[in-house]
Amino acid sequence: MEPRRAGCLLLFLLLPALGAAAPGEFDPYRVLGVGRSSSQADIKKAYKRLAREWHPDKNKDPGAEDKFIQISKAYEILSNEEKRANFDRYGDAGESQGFAQQQHRQFHRFHDGFYFDESFFHFPFNSERRDTSDEKYLLHFSHYINEIVPDSFKKPYLIKITSDWCFSCIHIEPVWKEVAQELEALGAGIGVVHAGYERRLAHHLGAHSTPTLLGLINGKITFFHNAVVRENLRQFVENLLPGNLVEKITDKNYIRFLSDWKKDNKPHVLLFDHMPVVPLLYKLTAFAYRDYLSFGYVYVGLRGTEELSSQYNINVYTPTMMIFKEHIDRPADVVQAREMKKQLIDDFLSQNKFLMVARLTSQRLFQELCPVKKSHRQRKHCVVLLTREGEKFAEAYEAFLTFAVANTKDTLKFVHIYSDQQPEFAHALLMDEEKYHGRSAVVILERRNNAGKIAYKALEEAWQGSKEDNFILLDLLDQLRTDPGLLSSETVVADLNDELAPMFLVRWFYSALDYISDCWDSLFHSNWREMMPLLSLLFSALFILFGTVIVQAFSDSSDTRDSPPSGKEETTTRTEKNDASFSKESNSRIPKKGFVEVTELTDINYTSNLVRLRPGHMNVVLILSNSTKTPLLQKFALEVYTFTGSSSLHFSFLSLDKHREWLEYLLEFAQDAAPIPNQYDKHFLERDYTGYVLALNGHKKYFCLFKPHRSGDEGGTVGSCEDYDALQHVEARGKPSCSPGSRSIKNKLHKLSFWMERLLEGSLQRFYIPSWPALD
Repeated sequence: MEPRRAGCLLLFLLLPALGAAAPGEFDPYRVLGVGRSSSQADIKKAYKRLAREWHPDKNKDPGAEDKFIQISKAYEILSNEEKRANFDRYGDAGESQGFAQQQHRQFHRFHDGFYFDESFFHFPFNSERRDTSDEKYLLHFSHYINEIVPDSFKKPYLIKITSDWCFSCIHIEPVWKEVAQELEALGAGIGVVHAGYERRLAHHLGAHSTPTLLGLINGKITFFHNAVVRENLRQFVENLLPGNLVEKITDKNYIRFLSDWKKDNKPHVLLFDHMPVVPLLYKLTAFAYRDYLSFGYVYVGLRGTEELSSQYNINVYTPTMMIFKEHIDRPADVVQAREMKKQLIDDFLSQNKFLMVARLTSQRLFQELCPVKKSHRQRKHCVVLLTREGEKFAEAYEAFLTFAVANTKDTLKFVHIYSDQQPEFAHALLMDEEKYHGRSAVVILERRNNAGKIAYKALEEAWQGSKEDNFILLDLLDQLRTDPGLLSSETVVADLNDELAPMFLVRWFYSALDYISDCWDSLFHSNWREMMPLLSLLFSALFILFGTVIVQAFSDSSDTRDSPPSGKEETTTRTEKNDASFSKESNSRIPKKGFVEVTELTDINYTSNLVRLRPGHMNVVLILSNSTKTPLLQKFALEVYTFTGSSSLHFSFLSLDKHREWLEYLLEFAQDAAPIPNQYDKHFLERDYTGYVLALNGHKKYFCLFKPHRSGDEGGTVGSCEDYDALQHVEARGKPSCSPGSRSIKNKLHKLSFWMERLLEGSLQRFYIPSWPALD
């Protein structure tokens, strides 16, 4: 027993020394190059300088990424007073502060200066020792907003939120690793968020505990609530997908399915397999290509598919994928493989995304089929058939289709368009010439820029599909290869109408269904924090309902107590009531004042005008500088004048010359409007924020952002001088200037009134902040 006691005593004496050496591994002060007495301004300045220097996009040093991560981690610790105090006291640079402090307190009771270092005991909870398989899936806030969310419209994402000192995270790790590898191979996206280092992203996703699993599709988040087993996770990802992606095809409906290419303007894909249910790989593929292709699934083992299998000579033992375009009697392309892989399917489908002669039904399709030329070697020409729908024009279309199939080249795209569906496009090319009325025409065009400018040449005679027409078109295409100047005419065409877009009522109906589904899911699965918006809405509706009933009851009782007036008095009273109601209705539509009150937001009125703003009230703040103050205030007053009738809106302006740092701090939370801390560039301090408008909700701590209109955008004329005599009752400081400089400055606030309408509708994106910064 004596040797054992001696060994334990030696271990106990060595523990403080071993633990004391551990905190020196990471020192945020040393990483940022600041002293322990440095102010927050000095720390922020040092962080900005180092972030610009070591950003991986700017610095090509092999160790730049690791250095940048250390800089971000150091700033995260020192910018938070609680974390900074914790590090200064205990030397704890991690995120598990509460647990770490508890451990420190327990060990300090035994010996002053005793430090608990998990590396001595080999605990696997530290982020530096977590499973390396998760590192390639780690998400950061900017990466999630700028890349993952847009990519979720092409594939669903399964995301895990984890943290240090999370025992449950370790428990689900084997299942997570297996499912992540399997789903990634099938085409799903995988993401991991470390709640300690990406607390902002974890809060944005609504994860209040770890581990949390959630799905992301079409920018919408769905939480996983079942047991973490392989089948449940696979089913969860499959349930994220829409239910109508792949249609079940048999002998009874395959002709109708393949013939729908005329209606939806897409090639149709048939998947033949011996699985009774549609494999998840096919569903993920159908979701990724749903904008270009329509998918059907044939279970070859099912009775009722014999005719279909015989018609296309299908091998029932080998998965087969066929693409059908304008001709449904034969496939345009076929691929067979004993084991369909994602890469094989992607290569096959990416080469068959369009019909042989696709119909231009939207501007997006026009841009993809007829891209703007980037160089002389990358010239792309489109041969367009302008025709109409009906049997009368079927012969001309069939002849054009035959010509296109025989003359397909990489530099040529054959398309057609319905003149009655796109009249502006047809008029710009044909100019309503008499010889084309009621007949088809062929035009060869080349897009010159994204603003709609094209060069073109139309066939001199109408297209009838005769041999002579074929020879004339073939001769023009041969000349075009050697003489690019053949397209001598130029014009500007407007954007095409989206012919296949669903009606507004249909979009509203599906949006309502999604909202009801979310509410139903919240009732059974969400915690109280997630339920608060729904409960608030329900209680508000009940309060309004019962309040209306009570007011109506009191008003009815008071009316019955009054004696009935005589006929003449009743007529007079009714006239007065009508006049009063008309006056009240008119007053509700016009502003209460004949001018716009715009006050400067300063440190004196900052608390009353923002921090302590009453619930339901918002302060609309214009950002300006001393040089742009007069023209911007004049334009701002004109744009917001019609909204001054609302008592819940206040209007102010903020001087960029005085409060640039306050504005930049606020814009860090607007991820798509200003760079966040890991995206600084060399022009960070030179950005021009004049013309920005912020709608600040002081009570709920969020803001909406209006970015200035750029002079090259559509919808405004640069240099136009506004007529201020039309609103003489609007008070403005100084006379309006019509100089070129003031015109371009005023144009920054173009379409601000439309933004204000969306603000009142509540449809603008909101950026939440933890607290309002001080306005020094």
